[in-house]
Amino acid sequence: MASIRTLGLATAVAAVLASPLALAQDQRDQDVARTGDTAAGKRFSVVGGVALLQPEADPIPGSRIDVDGGPAPTLSATWHATDNIGVELWGAADKFNHRVRGDQGKIGTIEQQPVALSGQYHFGQADTTFRPFVGLGYYESNISNEDLNPGGDHVGLTTPKGAIGTVGLDFNINPTWFARADARYMRARADAELAGETIERDIKLDPWTVGVGVGARF
Repeated sequence: MASIRTLGLATAVAAVLASPLALAQDQRDQDVARTGDTAAGKRFSVVGGVALLQPEADPIPGSRIDVDGGPAPTLSATWHATDNIGVELWGAADKFNHRVRGDQGKIGTIEQQPVALSGQYHFGQADTTFRPFVGLGYYESNISNEDLNPGGDHVGLTTPKGAIGTVGLDFNINPTWFARADARYMRARADAELAGETIERDIKLDPWTVGVGVGARF
């Protein structure tokens, strides 16, 4: 009896969630029929948004150092070779600011500004209400304004670079406008230098981002 009630509740929830999605798809189909405008065949898109970047919690194993995350605005531009395959240039429009902490509290701060080039695959048809996508590419992050040794010699980090993986979901509002949510993982290593001499190699940054934005197709 309990399983029947559970099945009935699940069915009701599914119906509630499906109804607005069906209405949105129906409205978009009506707009396409009335205006002839469709997302299919549009070869460029741009997205503006904001993302939270969180570096690896333990960048130097055994050191008990933690790096806080931070938000920044982001921009991306994609050339769509087909309705399903695209090449995206993505990056931060401003710097992510991170506080570095140890057992005794704040050690200092660093800033970084990543940029990435990725190939993407978008699932489904161009005018489908929800379109998931995945991406894989290469990224670099400009590290600047390191303040990690107040009062002493400058401690700097080399440029982290490596692979970036992306998963995301677009919600088509109409043939031109869409909303986006995505998550990105970047595999990165950097060396720490004191007065120009390497003092720590292969610091594990490995940041990930969670972002939202609004985009347009042309």
